[in-house]
Amino acid sequence: MPALPLTLAVITHNEADTIARCLDSVPFAAEKLVVDSGSDDDTVAIAQAHGARVVHQDWLGFGAQRNFASGQCSHDWILVLDADEYLSPELAGELQQRLPTLMASDTPAAWLRRSTIYMGRPMRWYRPAVGEKLARLYHRGRARWSDARVHESLRFDGAAPTLRATFNHTNNPTLVHKQLKVLRYTELKCRDWLDKRKPVRMWQAPFVFALAFLKDYVFRLAFLDGWRGFMIAHTAASYAIYKRMRHYEMVHSPDSVARAAGLLHKHEIDR
Repeated sequence: MPALPLTLAVITHNEADTIARCLDSVPFAAEKLVVDSGSDDDTVAIAQAHGARVVHQDWLGFGAQRNFASGQCSHDWILVLDADEYLSPELAGELQQRLPTLMASDTPAAWLRRSTIYMGRPMRWYRPAVGEKLARLYHRGRARWSDARVHESLRFDGAAPTLRATFNHTNNPTLVHKQLKVLRYTELKCRDWLDKRKPVRMWQAPFVFALAFLKDYVFRLAFLDGWRGFMIAHTAASYAIYKRMRHYEMVHSPDSVARAAGLLHKHEIDR
């Protein structure tokens, strides 16, 4: 494919198992940039072998790390993927066809649709895992990532088109990976809540799990994906209530923030 004036930007930390597939799925990008926060596996060497320029940046939080990556790109138009994501051949072809027109316009961004592979198979019904819309393609002068430590979003004004084909996400290789990710994301989210002085509302706790599970399992159709859907809904509900319990602990036992950070760092899950 002919190269287009686009940078593929990926932030990484110990992604040796997935980074090559991610980078190779975007053959038309004139530049591939990896911003690494200190991998101690072969992530950097593999990324370089697959055509990426690698820049080191200590972990800043998801939003700030993505904004740092945007500033390092050689091109104004940027496609963002996580290391465990990759373009389908259909989306790669659609992007190659539509990007020249999109880049010539004053459009700030474009929405892409993501399909999730869970426990080795695509999810078929669970709505957030089937065609979820995410803003991942943008002009860096017209869009910017929020500064949230986790669950960051791309902020821009104006209309943005939605591409038809999907990109793929290999969600958490095992349930162990998922639980470690829950611990990591909870710490980041609760630190954001502390910064914003969000009030603790433990009175919600008895209802949070049930309502979160019902939302995903019934209204988002997870039940149609069988036991895999049950596991996704249960994990999401557990995350919802654990965040509130951890927030309560951080507020009422402030030294727990540093003590937990030390433990997470020891086990390399603090970023």
